[in-house]
Amino acid sequence: MELAMHDNKSKAPRLSLRHLLGRNAGVASIAAFFIVCALAFTLTTHTFLTAGNLLNVLRQSAPLLIVATTMTLVITTGGIDLSIGSTLALVGAVSAIALRAGAPGIVVLLGGLSLGALIGAINGYFIAFAGMPAFIVTLGTLSVVRGIALLITQGFSVPIENDGWFVELGRGRLLGVPTPAVIAIATLLAGWVTLRHTRFGRYVTGIGTNSEGVRRAGVNVKGVTLKVYVLSGAAAGLAGLITTARLGSGSSNQGVGFELAVIAAVVLGSTDLFGGRGTILGTLLGALTIAVLGNGLILINVSPFYTQIIQGAIMLLAIWLNTRIFSAQRRKKG
Repeated sequence: MELAMHDNKSKAPRLSLRHLLGRNAGVASIAAFFIVCALAFTLTTHTFLTAGNLLNVLRQSAPLLIVATTMTLVITTGGIDLSIGSTLALVGAVSAIALRAGAPGIVVLLGGLSLGALIGAINGYFIAFAGMPAFIVTLGTLSVVRGIALLITQGFSVPIENDGWFVELGRGRLLGVPTPAVIAIATLLAGWVTLRHTRFGRYVTGIGTNSEGVRRAGVNVKGVTLKVYVLSGAAAGLAGLITTARLGSGSSNQGVGFELAVIAAVVLGSTDLFGGRGTILGTLLGALTIAVLGNGLILINVSPFYTQIIQGAIMLLAIWLNTRIFSAQRRKKG
């Protein structure tokens, strides 16, 4: 009997580890893929693993990390937001115009966040209260918002002054770390805490799993859904401000295809495309994998056109894995 008890105790850690890996197979797979990519570029280039290059990757990927965090919440509810790239462009263009007109940096910052949140609120209203499909609503706002950005800029870039604290938002450093990266890390931490340790996060997951059941439990499903899209719009606005500050200009052409990269990062990180399961850690790994691939392929002199093809292929692979393997496993366990 003692031998049996000892045998059961020795099996318990292995079973729990196997169970843990099974539950987080998607995150484990993207982590392994990320490590393989990093090792491959480390061995094939002399500059990939340098501090300067790694900090540059963090700086450039900050907008992707910020918006992917809130997109994780959106997709976890079973929704989608295709308007984030256009929102980034409009906020960037408006902020550049406002700065050239002499508006204080803090006003531009708060105004940009508010404009992004307003666009998100419009999306959320039509999705949550009018009952329209998220894909159709955000596809429509994608076109409208991009059109407004084109209208106010007439298709030209709007340069800004290269001094002032607003520019530091995109080019500055805090304790040696690029300011955009610091903002992205703070956003990721806030997203992780929200999704894993707050009532709001449980509501988000519940809506994606069984919206009607959550509603019958007394949760304001429409209100939670609206807030998720407001957060998504505000994050896109923040990304637009950072992009304009880093590049030194605002343009209606910024953020073209940005929504695809964000969705790819989230889905690649194993957030369920049909809702009910989201992981901020997976989103972080997915976004960094896309950023590392883009950076590494340039370092080994691969054409940017091939980079776009490769990223698109990775997105297709991620969606296939999400829908055919991980979702099937979760249904089997359920």
